[in-house]
Amino acid sequence: MSQFQKFFASLLSGRSDATIDFEALCKALRRMGFEERIRGSHHIFTRHDIEEIINIQPDGRAAKPYQVKQIRTLILKYRLGETNESQI
Repeated sequence: MSQFQKFFASLLSGRSDATIDFEALCKALRRMGFEERIRGSHHIFTRHDIEEIINIQPDGRAAKPYQVKQIRTLILKYRLGETNESQI
């Protein structure tokens, strides 16, 4: 299992939302095809086939737990892990 697969499994499990590394989360979103823009501390992710916009900020080195939950919800809603398994 690759490092990305382990991170993705941790993200989907929901057991460690408070300890998800912010940079790893950004890297995962970029790897799933999201485009990133940065405005101050806000990292804004968009993807052409997803109508929602992901707007996240770091909380120290970690991502904010409620934002991790929102991202997990989007991944499950759009089945991003299933359509991108070749990239994982």
